[in-house]
Amino acid sequence: MFDHSSHLPSAVGVGYKPQHYSSVLENAGPVRWLEIHAENYMGDGGRPLAQLRQLSHHFPISVHGVGLSIGGDGPLDIDHLNRLKRLCDWLDPASFSEHLAWSTHDSHFLNDLLPLPYTKATLARIVDHIDHLQEVLGRQILLENPSSYLAFAESTYDEPSFLAEIADRSGCGLLLDVNNVFVSSVNLAMDPQAYIDAFPLQKVGEIHLGGHDEDEDEHGAPLLIDSHGREIADPVWSLLDDVLRRTGPKPVLIEWDNNVPEWPELQAEAARAEAAMEAVQ
Repeated sequence: MFDHSSHLPSAVGVGYKPQHYSSVLENAGPVRWLEIHAENYMGDGGRPLAQLRQLSHHFPISVHGVGLSIGGDGPLDIDHLNRLKRLCDWLDPASFSEHLAWSTHDSHFLNDLLPLPYTKATLARIVDHIDHLQEVLGRQILLENPSSYLAFAESTYDEPSFLAEIADRSGCGLLLDVNNVFVSSVNLAMDPQAYIDAFPLQKVGEIHLGGHDEDEDEHGAPLLIDSHGREIADPVWSLLDDVLRRTGPKPVLIEWDNNVPEWPELQAEAARAEAAMEAVQ
């Protein structure tokens, strides 16, 4: 059994962007930890790694992978996995996480996080991939629930039950993205409260928050896009409040990957998350 899934503080973090480097070091405000996307730091040197090394002296770092294609049909890409191991070996992050999704076919990377049918065959494949990943990294990972735009007719598990089974069989932890829960619930006409009721919250090592865009499908029904490009919506904040009442304080991340604002606006979102945690302590 690997070490506990996360050594992050039960406090607020933000997704780090290089344009905020000086601001983070000079005035972090409520921000106590940082997340990076692994694929941005797999090179051999240069300014990105030098800045990351400096930041790691001041903040716990969470590494978030977006390219392993854990749900893909084929085995994990060995070259990608080795580069990821090299990054984690020297950085020794406080947490590592990946997505319940696939993004490769044969040798092609599709630059998207694509959905999966929740079946016994898919479950066995994902558990094998997570076992391989955890063995190579020598650490427990967190697996994130996706944002969904369709459901598969052949699925025999609901999503919370599927994630719970993965965690039980592989020993991984879970990353609960509250915005993804809300996005999926609107798009698939589900009750987000019922989703949280069914989710194995005891497995959660980290919580994510992000913004989404509102659109309509071809029938005029609401369609939410997990864009990470704007402030967090009020219903997502309310869902976070409910989760924290059940779990107590957890590491909570503010994700803002597109249309990235100036540092004070990110600080303001972080301060709101900090207030949500203080309310349940």
